[in-house]
Amino acid sequence: MPTEAQIAANRANAELSTGPKTEEGKAASSRNHLSHGLSYSNGIFFILAGESVEAYSILLANLHHEHRPDTETERILVDRMAQHHWLRCRAENLESGCFREDGAIDEKGLALYLRYRTSHERAFHKCLNELLKRRAEKRKAEIGFESQKHAKEEHTRKQEKHQMAKERHTWDVLLAEAKVDHQILRTLNRDMDQTQQLIASEKAIQAA
Repeated sequence: MPTEAQIAANRANAELSTGPKTEEGKAASSRNHLSHGLSYSNGIFFILAGESVEAYSILLANLHHEHRPDTETERILVDRMAQHHWLRCRAENLESGCFREDGAIDEKGLALYLRYRTSHERAFHKCLNELLKRRAEKRKAEIGFESQKHAKEEHTRKQEKHQMAKERHTWDVLLAEAKVDHQILRTLNRDMDQTQQLIASEKAIQAA
């Protein structure tokens, strides 16, 4: 579990990243404003302006408390889990902006955000599986159990292939459902407008 000093350092780092100081840094920052923020910046995870550093620190602390990493590798895996979960939620929040008030859908943006959401969710589970794998190997070593490495690797490859196919199908379903839901909403709004027009007409007739 992270110490108070680590949480404070994370908060301080986020505050220090609020603005570049050099002209080169300002130019890079200006280009970054065009980015969606759904990937690492030069390999570094960062909290966007408007996001809560405190909320991320709580997420990180909860994951450390749940998994209790006792090696540096395990700590890195848990940190990565927190980062990928945060980025997945960021992508999910951006999806709603793809539906315009005029009824149009930014399909390119929606597909992009869905793809990043799926990618970070897959990365989260990959880190979790690696963490569990290391824990299992450690337990086997402690009791002198020799695993069947080749069979396990083949099984893992099959699982990953199946999981990728399943996630692709899930992504297709999500995209289709989003389009259907939006069409239903447009139909409901149109029906409500027609109903209001009928009511207004009846009132006009009665008034006459």
